[in-house]
Amino acid sequence: MRAALDQAANLASQAVLWIAAFISIFPFYWMIVGATNTALDITGGKATFGSNLIVNITKFFAIPDIPRIFANSFFVAITGTVLTLIITSLAGYGFEMFRSRNRDRIFGGLLLLLSVPFAALIVPLFMMFSRAGLMNTYVGIMLPGIAAIFMIFYFRQNTKAFPHELRDAALLDGLKEWQIFAYIYIPVMRSTYAAAMIIVFMTNWNSYLWPLMVVQKNEMKTITLEVASLASAYTPDYGLIMVANVLATLPTVLVFFLLQRRFVEGMLGSVK
Repeated sequence: MRAALDQAANLASQAVLWIAAFISIFPFYWMIVGATNTALDITGGKATFGSNLIVNITKFFAIPDIPRIFANSFFVAITGTVLTLIITSLAGYGFEMFRSRNRDRIFGGLLLLLSVPFAALIVPLFMMFSRAGLMNTYVGIMLPGIAAIFMIFYFRQNTKAFPHELRDAALLDGLKEWQIFAYIYIPVMRSTYAAAMIIVFMTNWNSYLWPLMVVQKNEMKTITLEVASLASAYTPDYGLIMVANVLATLPTVLVFFLLQRRFVEGMLGSVK
């Protein structure tokens, strides 16, 4: 009886996992299949591969400024990721390593700001950036996300696992604080940085709402804005849109799989 119950529970758990996997994977399957079909096939619900892939790819690369659009996205994503990692890791390191009477109050205030939705900040941010002349600039696109509060929290929590004895020994050896951070902290916390890099890169690459507000020139468009523009056409070409979605998804997929092991270690707080 016990063995039968265990077997039934195992089958039920496997069924749940298969259903969850199907729900997770099917949108990607539909996107890839759609890239090979015509708009008529897609609207008709065709769920098998077609023969229109080359035509859809040709149409996509015939769009003006596609190389520049991808270049904009890569520049914003890579530069924004590097700056965010530097600033937030410095903040997380400082909050954990340096003790003061108001440290926890300031940190608690930062965490409280996480409850404010970004949509509520768009109007004041737009006014500030327009008056500062930062509209249609890379700085304007990247600046609001560079000091991400969640990433500061993430780095501070992971810094708790950093061996403080290493810092104390380095101070005794005469190293300055920036040398400890650059030559000891960063190498030891590389798994944390890898996990943070995946999160921040995906966020910057997929950013849509703020670039939509700050970018008003075609030469500054990113791939997310271009995909949205294709989808909002009077008669959208769904095959073309699916190709655009596949190509827009590839960089984040590659980054994740290249750093997958480090990502798991970083999320588990691994320190070596």
